[in-house]
Amino acid sequence: MNQTPLGAIVIGRAPGPELHVLPVGATVQRLLVTCGDGVRRDLVLGLADGDAVRSGTDYVGSIVGRYANRIAHGRFVLDGAQHELPVNDRGHHLHGGPDGFHTRTWDVVEHTADELALELVSPDGDAGYPGQLTVRATYRVEGDIVHLDIAATTTAPTIVNLTSHAYFNLHGAGTIDDHRLRVDASRYTPVDEESIPTGGHARVEGTPFDLRAPTRLGDVVRADHPQVRDSRGIDHNLVLDGTGWRTVAVLDGPITRTRMELWSNQPGLQVYTGNFLAGTATDHAGRMLRQGDGLCLEPQLAPDAPNRGSADGTMDPDWPSAVLRPGETYVNRMAWLFSSLA
Repeated sequence: MNQTPLGAIVIGRAPGPELHVLPVGATVQRLLVTCGDGVRRDLVLGLADGDAVRSGTDYVGSIVGRYANRIAHGRFVLDGAQHELPVNDRGHHLHGGPDGFHTRTWDVVEHTADELALELVSPDGDAGYPGQLTVRATYRVEGDIVHLDIAATTTAPTIVNLTSHAYFNLHGAGTIDDHRLRVDASRYTPVDEESIPTGGHARVEGTPFDLRAPTRLGDVVRADHPQVRDSRGIDHNLVLDGTGWRTVAVLDGPITRTRMELWSNQPGLQVYTGNFLAGTATDHAGRMLRQGDGLCLEPQLAPDAPNRGSADGTMDPDWPSAVLRPGETYVNRMAWLFSSLA
């Protein structure tokens, strides 16, 4: 097995992407890419090792779940039964709770030069969730693309929302202020002061969430808008246009002349501008991680969807169901495609 001294497993090779993954949290630790200016750089934030991932609070690079994002008050009802989850964010359940999937050591079930599959079995009742959930995360490098497929099955009805919490910085250092982001989303999900949805989705016109044309992130996070002020930047679900496998976002790093396209099959994209990176954690090179050092683009379902929709989607089709039943397979597919800016 190709493994670094820090315990990461490596797939891919120069001149294409080279991905380093830690088994704890199935975590992306490094992503080396030849940038548009010809210089090879690490384009993600990454922690030193599995212990740092397990003890961290910023989910740096990890797969989060069972439910990525927030569930209000740590409660949901499924098939008439109420389930209680641990709360870890202002009285709410975030990213699977304090002992979520980001803290677990995933089993390596397949490893080749260009592909790595890791598996995690979450027992019935884990963190209050019903059903034994078996999850497989498969990373694959193909040309200039890094694919990530996350699949899950269950032994009993449950809720599932899994995603990657990778932080990108296409300049390899400094802040993301000069990055330009486009997201194909005509609506976003307003939230209250505790990041819980206030109701339905809102149009992006006239707000900092209108990212349908490339927009400088430094201008967005400093916009005079109550949603941005309360969240210290952007930490919101954008309701993606279209359905199926498609390009949903494009991130440009003009200094290194590097572009990353994000492909997804999900209905939503949580855009998080690293608002709560407070310098309390250091990366694998010993550098403090500070606010605005990285951008998370997290394809997923909407926050608190189990309390907004219904199992069959008839309550509110704007909130796609998070319910997974025996015999079904949950699949979240995403891909990061790197290219040069003209």
